[in-house]
Amino acid sequence: MLNKLSPRAGFLLAFLVCAGLIAFGLVLQHVEGLEPCPLCILQRYAFVACGLVALIAGLHNPTGFMRRVYGALIALTALAGGSVSVRQSWLQHFPPNVSVCGPDLEYMISHFPLASSLPMLFRGEGDCSKVDWTLLGLSIAEWALLCFIALIVFGVWQTIRRWPQQRSYFGAH
Repeated sequence: MLNKLSPRAGFLLAFLVCAGLIAFGLVLQHVEGLEPCPLCILQRYAFVACGLVALIAGLHNPTGFMRRVYGALIALTALAGGSVSVRQSWLQHFPPNVSVCGPDLEYMISHFPLASSLPMLFRGEGDCSKVDWTLLGLSIAEWALLCFIALIVFGVWQTIRRWPQQRSYFGAH
């Protein structure tokens, strides 16, 4: 089925998946009352970035080199988000001995330089190791990791897949 998808349809589908994941996260936050930890917020940013690249690519309908560029950008952004998911999953399976609630993401970024904020985020103190919600035995971070892996596969597929030549509007190949 994926072989039949045009690059444009694939990119737009990736955008819809990312938008759906962000919407689901917002439902969990605002309807279910689950407050996201700093690592959850970073994962949301990664989904937003993947979704924006996919939307731009879908609107642009790239061929050749630019399709590969968009695919690589999606794969790299998903890799970054996936690494945050791996860290959070690790913290959930092996929580720190002492759990101290640290400042939230907004406070850290506004009061500390980025070089100091990132290590504090990845330390994962406080609620980053807490599992508030599961589906089929997997936490939100683990589901996010699966989605990032799917986006990486999609991005790589867009990068290496050979598509039939498309005609331009002017009749040249």
